[in-house]
Amino acid sequence: MRAEGCEFRSISGPDGAVFQFMTRAIEDWAEQVRAGDIRAISRGVTAIENRTRESEDLLRRLFPHTGKSFRIGITGAPGTGKSTLVDRLAAHYRGQCKSIGVIAVDPSSPFTGGAILGDRVRMQGHASDTGIFIRSMATRGSLGGLSEATNDTALLLDAAGKEFVLIETVGVGQGEVEIVRLADCTIVVLVPGMGDDVQNLKAGLMEIADIFVINKCDREGADRFEQQLRAILTIAPDRDGWRPSVVRTIATESKGISELAAEIEIFRKRKALSVDRKAQEICYWKQRLIEMLEQRFAERVIRGRIGDAALSSAAEEIANRRKDPYAVVNEILERVGLGDSK
Repeated sequence: MRAEGCEFRSISGPDGAVFQFMTRAIEDWAEQVRAGDIRAISRGVTAIENRTRESEDLLRRLFPHTGKSFRIGITGAPGTGKSTLVDRLAAHYRGQCKSIGVIAVDPSSPFTGGAILGDRVRMQGHASDTGIFIRSMATRGSLGGLSEATNDTALLLDAAGKEFVLIETVGVGQGEVEIVRLADCTIVVLVPGMGDDVQNLKAGLMEIADIFVINKCDREGADRFEQQLRAILTIAPDRDGWRPSVVRTIATESKGISELAAEIEIFRKRKALSVDRKAQEICYWKQRLIEMLEQRFAERVIRGRIGDAALSSAAEEIANRRKDPYAVVNEILERVGLGDSK
């Protein structure tokens, strides 16, 4: 047996020796993660992505040591230069000897479930730097652009001592607003010249941004675009006294990156004093609990007690219009003891 902690299962001898050995291995693994060991962190993320039983045991041991990192979410439409911006922002923080974690979320194929994971290729310049951990992750069908694994990986990197965790989202447009719950600071990246500039500033993006970045600001129309954006922000309601700021960058040339980092720091200090910070964290964990319960119900109750075959059979009956989905759901709830008691 290997003592890395991720190969063991819940089997124990009469004296419980195997179970104790497994527990000790998980504890050692957790200590390695907290010490910043790259291999231990990488194994942890892999276990989280594969949703192994050991990943939950690992996260339970790490959770008391979380809540210290500052999570920065970077979102925006494809083509705005998010990956380059993340790369240069990470380099800036590493220049200040900050420990950095990067989670780059790539869209999954709806057919194979795989992802190109191209952001890891773009950030190869940091490959030899042990002070930064970069992981590309697939959305795995999550409509909000973030999978459960993304949330758990952010926790793991927090426990690993990463001072800043940069989370780059897929960038599928206005619907991608889920990052605002996970991130402490949400940056929306825009570029001038992408069709109707005003239409790019729809309500969803306006409501989640703490900082707007106008990237590729050497393009024609950048000044007019900034004027439009600032005009809109003057009539937008502030949140806890904060009105989103605007920073201009040319990420490919590292221009504006230090100004962006300075603006993030201003926001971070202000948020640390916010009376709403604890309420926001409570709201986040309430929603996470709902999501976790929904997933456990689907995995353990539906698939465990109903079975894939029965579920497929019910789906076939619905498709053939022999049953309606509402009745089937009620039948399933009755079978697992969660039916309407009325």
